Amino acid sequence: MRKVRVFGGSSHPALTELICARLGTVPAQCTLEKFANGEISVQIGCSIRDQDVFVVQSGSSEINDSIMELLIMISACKGASANKITAVLPYFPYSRQSKGKAQRGAITARMLANLLNVAGMDHLITLDLHAPQMQGFVKKPVDDLKAEALIARWIQQNVRDWKDAVVVSKNPGGTKRVTSLADVLKLPFGIVTTDRRRGGTMSGSIILNGVNGERVTTSHSVNGSYSVDGRSHPTSVNGVSYSPETASPVDGDDSDDHSADGRAQDVITGRLVHGQLVDDDFPSEPASMTASIGPVDTDHISEVAAVEAMMIGSMISTHDSTAAYDEGGSEEEEEETQEKPAPEKMITLVGNVRGKTVFIVDDMIDKARSWIAAAQTVVKRGGARGVYCIATHGLFGADSLDELAKCDSIDQIVVTNSCPIAAQKATGKLVVLDVSHLLSEAIRRNHFGESVSQLYQQLYD
Repeated sequence: MRKVRVFGGSSHPALTELICARLGTVPAQCTLEKFANGEISVQIGCSIRDQDVFVVQSGSSEINDSIMELLIMISACKGASANKITAVLPYFPYSRQSKGKAQRGAITARMLANLLNVAGMDHLITLDLHAPQMQGFVKKPVDDLKAEALIARWIQQNVRDWKDAVVVSKNPGGTKRVTSLADVLKLPFGIVTTDRRRGGTMSGSIILNGVNGERVTTSHSVNGSYSVDGRSHPTSVNGVSYSPETASPVDGDDSDDHSADGRAQDVITGRLVHGQLVDDDFPSEPASMTASIGPVDTDHISEVAAVEAMMIGSMISTHDSTAAYDEGGSEEEEEETQEKPAPEKMITLVGNVRGKTVFIVDDMIDKARSWIAAAQTVVKRGGARGVYCIATHGLFGADSLDELAKCDSIDQIVVTNSCPIAAQKATGKLVVLDVSHLLSEAIRRNHFGESVSQLYQQLYD
């Protein structure tokens, strides 16, 4: 193509070569160096005056250097009188930090978008943004391409009996992505979610100081019962009184048998202890809460204990439900909790996967723990016959790829070449799909002013 220059950063030169080969050109000359103190130097080696420039840079193990290198390259092209500068970022760095996760947390993705604008970027081409609303951070046009068509085509051509499969999300934050692929392939979908709550294992206790000086201890468990000085008392749940000794209604059992509901058969639960799936009879580590309050009249200790026990139960329930909501809010938070897991959590599989092939889908694979937990759950608990872990971006931090390859519940790991994968990390289970044709076509259409909407259309057999 005339009046087009494609520059490649040091993060993924192989992808730059593939893109240029499809465009019928070669990467433009550019010298990238580092000073002894680590500063980056960029020297454009050809004339780019009044030409369309595309700078290809993706994620790498040295992500911060890659970002700085990209900014300097854009600034250098701006100073060399380029007509239009387009940043091609197959993986947008810091995309997992697109919202404030704490009171004083930074929205780093927005900061990076501002840096790109200041450097002189005129257009952005990226692939499967972690959060699509991030496009609002960039004050320039954004083409957020999708690898969904490429993944669906690979499934149709390489997975036997793919029509008898289930697409599963490993966390609540990825359900939209999973349902989209399931609709394209006309397959059912499911979800795997983790929750810190473990019924019957957490309890709260209160030490009441009586008016005559004696100490009376009351305790409350999440199963709805409380005790005073060791004497158990039933509590009421949904209008039915229960006794902790019998774990059954005191005044008759008029409740329906929920196990008869067919929908309950599609909900399977398991236990995660320190991030590992264990059997139901594995010993638990009970947690407790203890509080001390002022003097009370021991003549009314039962009434006071009941009120305080309900307060403790409410505190525990609120704490656990909030934690569960935060944990399922996004993929990165779920990964963090899997990396530093609570002593025990509950993992739930919603959907029927028995005897079926399962596609666990997300936008990226960084850490392995949550993928392994989801795969073990659908195989060992759900009875799935095979598991494919599928993602657009294969970051594979630390030894995550080796951990995934060693998991017996995982058959194959499918990612694209949006991020570089070291040859020494490659395993027999890894499948890498080429996205250079998608990116090169987006570059060609942007240069000639053609619509890119066809790249979003889903065309399948």
